[in-house]
Amino acid sequence: MNAVATAAGRVPEQHYTHHEARGETVHRTNPVFIHRELEALDVRKGMKVAEVGTGSGLSGGLLAELVGPVGQVTSLDIDPYLTRWANHIHAERGMENIRCFAADGTAGYPDRAPYDRLVAWCTPPLLPTAWVNQVTDGGLIVATLPIAPVPNLTVGAVIRVRNGQPQVESVFPGSYIETGTSPRSDFSVPARWVDWENRVPATSWISIAWRNQDDWRNSGARAALERLREPGHTEPYAGKELDWASLRTYLAATATGHRLTMTEMRPNVLGLGRSTGDSAAVIEQDGTLRADAPDSASLNVLRGWLAAWEEAGRPAPDTYTPALVPDAEGSVTGWSLRLTQ
Repeated sequence: MNAVATAAGRVPEQHYTHHEARGETVHRTNPVFIHRELEALDVRKGMKVAEVGTGSGLSGGLLAELVGPVGQVTSLDIDPYLTRWANHIHAERGMENIRCFAADGTAGYPDRAPYDRLVAWCTPPLLPTAWVNQVTDGGLIVATLPIAPVPNLTVGAVIRVRNGQPQVESVFPGSYIETGTSPRSDFSVPARWVDWENRVPATSWISIAWRNQDDWRNSGARAALERLREPGHTEPYAGKELDWASLRTYLAATATGHRLTMTEMRPNVLGLGRSTGDSAAVIEQDGTLRADAPDSASLNVLRGWLAAWEEAGRPAPDTYTPALVPDAEGSVTGWSLRLTQ
């Protein structure tokens, strides 16, 4: 049995996720993914570890077991309700080697740095400089990062810090909610990179990678969403059932400079495709193609993208070559993750 499985056997999952005094915590990560990320993190006894995203406290409890009594865990969350309760539950269990703090996780927590390991259960706009600066030489960061400037296009990355510079050792399929500057209770719309949204008669939204070419009124984004909400043309995808993880990674890697567009017009059904000020087309997760017209210019481009993806053999997300590119996103500076074939 590996170290993560052993730790999981000692940590009462339900005590964190369904605490009798707090109730069920909806802000939590699936334990399957927690275990996967912690195995990649390679935590050892005596280490100092930071996590971004306290959630129910379960992941912190596992980390506290992994580092042992002489190690130290620092857990960060933007929501003080979550950090207060997690501190209480950890204390109930007699865990003295973990502390939770209400803070913007993209800035790390320099007061308790440096860290041998850092793991994030939420997705920043890029790999923050603060994380790299607060990790020891040779230390590891495991986090999901965007691979295009639209929501839900992310991969997990295992990153080694050498001489103050991050290097990607591997990538894997992964997606967590976006980091934010304040606590969230509504998760119906992504916290970042949404260029237009409607809330009546039902919630719908659009994200356009070409937002810098749109006007100050977001006219292009708004028009594209309207064309897709009431499309002039729909058709089923002619190929076999979509491999969504493969398709979204392929388009993020190959179409980011070509007006890539993400939508959600039905609850929990994402669409991905192309739009301009005059046309729009997306393919949704169930294989439905929506477009403004049968002869839509964007639909023709999208069909070409789909044909190229099929010809490439529907490549898996972990078959791409990752690269970290220095970048800045608002108040956050760091490195953007990009994939190439």
